[in-house]
Formats: sequence, C-alpha cells, structure tokens
Amino acid sequence: EYNDIILSTPKIQTSNIGYHDSQRKITFANSEGAYIEQNKLDLSLRLTAIATEDGQVQQIGLSLGSQGDFSTIEGLQDQAREMAQRAVRLLSAPQAKGDEYTVVLDPVLAGVFAHEAFGHLSEADFVYENKRLQDIMVLGRKFGSKHLNIVDGAAVPGLRGSYKYDDEGVPGTKTYLIREGILENRLHSRETAAKMGEKPTGNARALNYRFPPIVRMTNTFIEPGSVSFEDMLGDIKEGIYVKDWYGGTTSLEMFTFSAAEAYTIRNGKLAELLRPVTLSGNVFTTLGNIDAIGNDLQMNQGGGCGKGG
Repeated sequence: EYNDIILSTPKIQTSNIGYHDSQRKITFANSEGAYIEQNKLDLSLRLTAIATEDGQVQQIGLSLGSQGDFSTIEGLQDQAREMAQRAVRLLSAPQAKGDEYTVVLDPVLAGVFAHEAFGHLSEADFVYENKRLQDIMVLGRKFGSKHLNIVDGAAVPGLRGSYKYDDEGVPGTKTYLIREGILENRLHSRETAAKMGEKPTGNARALNYRFPPIVRMTNTFIEPGSVSFEDMLGDIKEGIYVKDWYGGTTSLEMFTFSAAEAYTIRNGKLAELLRPVTLSGNVFTTLGNIDAIGNDLQMNQGGGCGKGG
C-alpha cells in the first residue's frame, strides 16, 4: 500500500521499500557464575520516494525501527504521501551556495552527528589503539558549553538500542560521555576497561555467537535543552536549517554528512526550500561552537551502523 501511495504522486519515478524483522533468544554464561537469557525483537522499515524531471533526480526517505511488533509501521499512509510530495518539491528547489553558515540541525540529524562524529570517537577500543585520539579525548577536558550533554544509554527503556545486559554479561547503563560540556566517560567492554583502568559501561556487543564482542554504541543522543525552535531561529540573520539524513563519513575528528532537506534561515524565519546540502567540519570545533540546544528531542530508531568490516 505504501508503494502504491508513493508511486501515485506525479513525478515520482521509483519507490523503494525495505523491511526487516527478527527475533533472537540470547543465552550468556561465564565462569563467574552468570547465566542470562534475553529475548530481543528488532524491526525496521525504510521508505524512499525518488522523483525525476528533465534529468534531475531527488529523493526523500523515511526510516523507522523498534523493539515492538508490526503495529509500529502501520498507519503511515499520510507520511508516505507527504514524503513523496517533498521529494517532488526538491526538484524545483535551488542549491545552497557553498560557504560557512550558522546551521540548525533537526533532532534526527543532531542524532547522526552525536553518533557518527562524536560517538565513535568515544568507543574505547578506538581510543586505546590511537595515540593521537588519546591526546585529544582526555577525561575532564572541556569540549562545549555547560548546556551540552551527550549520552549513550542501553538502560534508556523502550528503544531499539536498549538491553538489560551486554554480550559480556555487564548490565546496560546510561553513560554521560559529555556532561555540562566536559568529557566524563567513554564506552567500554570488559577488555578495554581493564586496559585503560576504567569501569565497564556495558557496551560490548557481538553480531552473533560466531563473532567476539566489541565496543559499540547503544542509544546515543544529545540531551534536550531549553530553547524552542522559534527562539533558536530568532537570533539568526542568515543561516541554514537542515533536516534528516542520507549518510556520511568520518575521518578521526573530521566529518561530512549529507542532509536530506534544507531551508534558508533569513532574519529569524524559515525561507525558501533548498536542495540537499552537505555539512563538513571538525567535530571538536563544532562542539565548541554549539550555542543553543533545542527542547524537542526525538529518538529516530530507523538507522543502523557497522563496525570492524
């Protein structure tokens, strides 16, 4: 049905729909006497509408995921229709001029930034193996304002990355990576915690029984602040508001992300729609430049991330 809705929109050439679900029973036992059984449900859906006109191609996607049942992805007819219409509108949108701008990220793209640009640098196996990163990621170092809090939390209930115990039998935690602008923790397995003289954080995860556990993020996000979206825009004379994500790459502290949609900010108001833009920068410089954090936290559970090949 979603496919039919998307394709019924004029100028939509292609509709892509990807669906996945799984149910796993995980049993863990160790020489310390632990015996843990966990049942894990996982469900994800990705809708993509691709619009074409006169050789131009634009697309918009919608990603959802949960640990719940099939009802999570039901009733999306209006969202599928609106998504297709947004893809069509991008065909006539202008391209932003390459430059440095004041940028406002929507909650989804802010989450991608927290995960990709900063979260991977907080994985202790990566830090332990990289002398330069050890010199940068010093606990107690200030990276942002007192309003900046970045959290990784398996113990946050009801989310796709949540669990009671990791794959080394360590309880899932809520770990402040940055608290009030200060680097407070990093993410550990038992092995990396022992090597670095720090406490395990319950972040050891294995793809399945054929692979050893490695340090992985769970639910990584920037805690909400107190600033409304309108107030955030209000002080910006000229800037760009970016929404959603296509993907991105990182190289140590440098990042490049592609936003799915963008709007000009002019004199404190949203103005014209822009074609998708690419954001590039240094994560540590960017963290230090964050001067407002919105109060509209949204947890997007539709993405995925690989590590170690």
